[in-house]
Amino acid sequence: CGIIVNVTPFEPEWEGYVTLEFSNTTPLPARIYAGEGCAQVLFFESDKDDVCEVSYKDRGGKYQGQHGVTLPRA
Repeated sequence: CGIIVNVTPFEPEWEGYVTLEFSNTTPLPARIYAGEGCAQVLFFESDKDDVCEVSYKDRGGKYQGQHGVTLPRA
């Protein structure tokens, strides 16, 4: 149907609500209905030796602990 879901990668120790961005790549109208599936998130466990030196939380990421819809922050 032409609907694309964009989401940023999740970084280690990020906490908050995920904001999804939808775009319609067709010139036709498209509907998204509440309560229907729209995206899938997969988490993979890395090796114990593959540890992030500085996590998103340690860096004080600008989206850490967001609540609800969050607009882009420059």
